[in-house]
Amino acid sequence: MIDLNTENADLPTIWTVPDDLWEKVQCLLDRFDPPNKTGRKRIDARRALNGMIYRMRTGCQWNHLPKEFGDDASIHRTQQRWESLQLFDALWGMVASCCQELGGVDWEWQSADGCLGKARGVPKKGASTNASARTLRIGRSRASRKVSLSKRTEGHLGSR
Repeated sequence: MIDLNTENADLPTIWTVPDDLWEKVQCLLDRFDPPNKTGRKRIDARRALNGMIYRMRTGCQWNHLPKEFGDDASIHRTQQRWESLQLFDALWGMVASCCQELGGVDWEWQSADGCLGKARGVPKKGASTNASARTLRIGRSRASRKVSLSKRTEGHLGSR
């Protein structure tokens, strides 16, 4: 185990789940996501978690995951299932409490990483770059306006 009390000790970057951590994760998986009695057999959960860690560390797309982690679509489905079961919240709480016991948590501050995406359904501010937005739109063609104008004037002229 890593000694957290040494000054300026760099912790190694986690690319895969260590054995001692996996034992705790496996207990959470047994509680939150037990295997189905029927149906297709699930993928290896440890390889899937390692694939999720790799994807979050590198920022790669799902279809660019190395084959050593397994099928990218299966790993994505597993992550979606675990998110819906709130397994990651329980995992975060378990890791934070383990770090607290080791004295590795500084409660003065915490940082959380986020993900930014497009704001759907909100119009852009500023000048529009769309070419069709700059062109003047006419409801009817000029030829059809001439015809309708001549019909209106004929009726008015005949009534005088």
